[in-house]
Amino acid sequence: MRDCYEILGVDRSADADSIKKAYRKLAMQYHPDKNPGNAEAEEKFKEAASAYEILSNPEKKAQYDRFGWQAFQNGGGGRGGAGAGFQDMEDIFSSFGDIFGDFFGGGMSSSQRSRSRTGPRRGSDLRYMTEITLKDVIEGAEKEIEFETDDNCDVCNGSGVEKGKQPQSCNTCGGQGQVRVTQGFFQMLSTCPTCQGRGSIVKDPCKPCKGRGRVKQDRKIKITIPPGVDNGTRLRVSGEGEGGFRGGEAGDLFVEVRVKEDSRFEREGDHLYGRIDPDYVQLLLGAEVEAETVTGKLKVKIPKGAQVGEQIRVAGEGVPGLRSGRRGDLYVTLGVHFPEKLTKDEERLLKEIAEKRGIGLSEGSRISFWGRKK
Repeated sequence: MRDCYEILGVDRSADADSIKKAYRKLAMQYHPDKNPGNAEAEEKFKEAASAYEILSNPEKKAQYDRFGWQAFQNGGGGRGGAGAGFQDMEDIFSSFGDIFGDFFGGGMSSSQRSRSRTGPRRGSDLRYMTEITLKDVIEGAEKEIEFETDDNCDVCNGSGVEKGKQPQSCNTCGGQGQVRVTQGFFQMLSTCPTCQGRGSIVKDPCKPCKGRGRVKQDRKIKITIPPGVDNGTRLRVSGEGEGGFRGGEAGDLFVEVRVKEDSRFEREGDHLYGRIDPDYVQLLLGAEVEAETVTGKLKVKIPKGAQVGEQIRVAGEGVPGLRSGRRGDLYVTLGVHFPEKLTKDEERLLKEIAEKRGIGLSEGSRISFWGRKK
């Protein structure tokens, strides 16, 4: 997800008022009543709300400034667990109704909000981050992940009321879940402080969920990671997000992939880059050497007279394309290994070679400097 400050178009030093004004401007621009049927505007509306939810909360803002979105992943903070953000419009309007005031009727009509609270509603999408190795990227992997989320209470079917009992309409808001607050010339809608937006009061709470209508659930699922994924790749697992409300469908789980750094290879797109240090004799005479790769061993053919720093291309030993499945190439940079100590025979033979090539070894041997490249 994009940076919160970038989404709202404010500096990191922006104060609370500036953040609120920036969010209100975007909310008005992408409001669903102003952009009916526009899916892109709806996503930007939700994105701005998620960013504002974090930056308007001092504690969450401090966490985000330090760790970024990672602070709200793997169950750490955010709405809907695992940093899910907002899933539907009713969540946004009920949380930030005061931002909109009387514009567009404050978001949803009273009847719409009432139906949304009491009828089936889809659960929020969840985000989870998992770390894999470069070998997993090449071969694919199956990972078991664990996380905690909210689900509908089966005993009370999400009402929060003890079985056989009924909730009572909130006297403060008349069952609407919101109250009008007058400030000067303006009237704004705000979440009812008595029922916290539910529109009803639970006198006889359901014991399993303690009147919440929701229960915590530990999830453990297996996910398949296809070959070719990269840092930031998001995999969607349908129906494994937050449980729905009152029989509504569950949200989806989005698993974000992080690839561990490999000490031997670097990746650029579908290609891999590595280095080997053959013996100096192998560089001079040419050789076929065996080298360890991410997934096993391969033979690298070194041409006669190869130079240090030269690259050798090994076709088809890179990373598979996520969509094509075709593997990229491995580029091997040649170093060199010199023995720390020579045997007497090796030293004698090298001196003979030096003599035949006219290479001086004694004091006063001449050699020219190359000019510096600009």
